[in-house]
Amino acid sequence: MTDSTQDQRDASRSGEAGLDLQQFHQTFFEEAAENLQRMEQLLLALDPAAVDDETLNAIFRVAHSIKGGAATFGFTEVAELSHEMETLLDRLRRHELSPTPPMVDVLLRGGDALWGQLSFRQGLTPETPATEALVADIRQLARLSTQPAAAAAAAAAGASAPTAAEPPPSARKLLGPGQRELEVRIGPLQHTNAANHLHELFDEIPGLGEMRPLDFGEPVDGMRRFGVITTCTDSELLDLFSFHVDRKLVHLSGLGLGYGFHEGNPGAPTQDEVNAAVAAAAVSPVTAAAAPAPAPASGAASARVGGGAGASVDATTLRVSVDKVDQLINLVGELVITQAMLIQSSRALDPVAHQALLSSISLVERNSRDLQDAVMSIRMIPMSAVFSRFPRMLRDLSGKLGKQVELVTIGEATELDKGLVEKITDPLTHLVRNSCDHGIELPQVRTQSGKTAHGTITLSAWHQGGSVVIEVRDDGKGLSREKLLSKARERGLSAPDSLTDTQVWNLIFEPGFSTAEVVTDVSGRGVGMDVVKKNITGLGGRVDIDSAPGCGMSVKVRLPLTLAIMDGMSVAVRDEVYILPMGSVVESDLVGPDTIRSLGAGSRVAKVREDYLPVVDLAEQLGSPVTEGQAAPGIMVIVESEGMRAALLVDELVGQQQVVVKNLETHFRRIPDVSGATILGNGKVALILDVGSLVTRR
Repeated sequence: MTDSTQDQRDASRSGEAGLDLQQFHQTFFEEAAENLQRMEQLLLALDPAAVDDETLNAIFRVAHSIKGGAATFGFTEVAELSHEMETLLDRLRRHELSPTPPMVDVLLRGGDALWGQLSFRQGLTPETPATEALVADIRQLARLSTQPAAAAAAAAAGASAPTAAEPPPSARKLLGPGQRELEVRIGPLQHTNAANHLHELFDEIPGLGEMRPLDFGEPVDGMRRFGVITTCTDSELLDLFSFHVDRKLVHLSGLGLGYGFHEGNPGAPTQDEVNAAVAAAAVSPVTAAAAPAPAPASGAASARVGGGAGASVDATTLRVSVDKVDQLINLVGELVITQAMLIQSSRALDPVAHQALLSSISLVERNSRDLQDAVMSIRMIPMSAVFSRFPRMLRDLSGKLGKQVELVTIGEATELDKGLVEKITDPLTHLVRNSCDHGIELPQVRTQSGKTAHGTITLSAWHQGGSVVIEVRDDGKGLSREKLLSKARERGLSAPDSLTDTQVWNLIFEPGFSTAEVVTDVSGRGVGMDVVKKNITGLGGRVDIDSAPGCGMSVKVRLPLTLAIMDGMSVAVRDEVYILPMGSVVESDLVGPDTIRSLGAGSRVAKVREDYLPVVDLAEQLGSPVTEGQAAPGIMVIVESEGMRAALLVDELVGQQQVVVKNLETHFRRIPDVSGATILGNGKVALILDVGSLVTRR
């Protein structure tokens, strides 16, 4: 939890008039989303057979933080559900219960419900999810008894045995150097919230110690009991406790159990009297092997606010609105255009007479490029933001399908533009679901074919040139060439046996195409893969499929690193200049006398070494005006998209440069074969060509 959130709580508890907590809602929602994502990751990685205390404590802290924030802002339903989850987690981390798969399942369901409740609070969903059955399941699991059989027998015989309020001695932690264990009682019930705030402090401030509720957190005689392990001195604890109970602290003498708090009264003792009473009641520290009822003791000093182990550190991150980042990127884009204009104008200057000016322009160019890289990196986020959602999805899906699936992720640190990450999530989700449903076989089928019972789906990401490649690979049964051809012919598609493997694999991108034998709620309706391809090509990317029968299938998605600024090749066609994305350009060459050959129906092909590529005359395709006496295009640029190549005829190669991509559809309309526009250094507008559209329509 951040310092800002703690300040908000303190302010709300102090009763400051006129404080509008709504201004902090968005911060809470963002932090809660991060916490819920963290909780899901920890739960999915949790092995009930070999769980460690640190993992349980981390999950508990997540639920605790969400509960505290929700209570502060009045989100009652969120606070109540997270409290139920916190109760179960508290018993788990205190070793009163042993983790089981049903507990992990119910906590994952609880996280889903919290997502739904928070979405409703943000106005993203029309209603909040029903949680009555979920809460009943959590409470049922939290009530499970793990009292040792010997203790139960002793209790039945009337002997003295550890009560349910205390964990058995074997479950208690060994005290570290300078630590002591004591008991704190807080009451009456009017100060239940104050008790919760104290509990939160011990979870959130490093080095302060541990504070755990006793009696399962339920009040006894109007008071709540807590076990505290700390190295703080008595005066430090009294200062801390008195501040969080409105400075109305009274030592309850006669109990012999430590500190107690209740509502102040005119006859309350002074702070000096309290300190003296506490000092007089102090006894020796309690060790882990001592009796179950701990007693107060004096000890060494520990964390103080602003110093020691619990000192706050300087913030290393800053939460900034995406709109501000986008505005900054737009300004950098305008700077790139202005820089191009300066360079264009400087070409007419005498290098000797204007050496200083040209050097300054060169320095501006270098600095603006560094600034552009730095600003663009702000929008870059790691692929782990996408990969992290798949373990949970595969866990649920494999259970529904009766399959055993292991997920392996590689290259989670590979960065991609935030806008692309948001748009690529759904296509990747569909690819992963397809691998689990269509690719991975049932355990018995895999073992019969000599494979392991569990299948593996591998998600990989890496940079390649100016693009990022994301691969979804499985070790399942792979694609069947014969089955795909048969399904294509059933649907009336042209599917001769002469098709290459790549062309056969690409049949699954046809609208409505499906090889599933039975339609289920998972797949089989032929909806999805065509949308996947459309979405990816719309982002300037492409999809490549590779498969081997019996060995598995691989789907590679190639995307540009960002949609804002790109490297392009400027080409002249008649009197116009167009931009070709450098990621699609393979090579360029002069058009010889025997390079281009005519075919029937006006089609032409260009011979490039041993291959014949379809020819696209950009002047004809784009309707550029024909100048009288204009010579035939003498240059061809070989471009590639979606595994297909074509030769584009142009008049001149102007050069290579970075261009700022402007969306035409936002301000004008969609134009065939054009993906966007940019402003050149001379101030003119140049269209960015859609290579995929030019190549595939041949």
